[in-house]
Amino acid sequence: MSYAYVAVSISLMVYCQLVIKWQVASAVAFPENAASRLGVAIGLLINPWVISALAAAMLAAVLWMAALTKLDLSRAYPLVSLSFVAVMFASAWLFQEPLTGLKLAGVALICLGVAIGSQG
Repeated sequence: MSYAYVAVSISLMVYCQLVIKWQVASAVAFPENAASRLGVAIGLLINPWVISALAAAMLAAVLWMAALTKLDLSRAYPLVSLSFVAVMFASAWLFQEPLTGLKLAGVALICLGVAIGSQG
């Protein structure tokens, strides 16, 4: 069950990153004026999608804590890096961000590191 908590926690954090990127990209650019920046930031913070992303992050933290009651941190934490992999592929698909050879090589190294780090 602890690994399920880790998987759901990672999924929720990926959701959080993607939703925030989506909403920030559709918002106006941050203005130079500090008061205007504050207005844009408040507008984002009261956006229902952003609120759902922040709620997802909070739930992810609770699930992470539940997972750590049963798993060693040194065994569970390498799995968090799989969120980098998921965000990279999802952002390429959803936001047409480029998938370069270097990014793919980095993801391969992350996966290799997770496989090695989660042993023992």
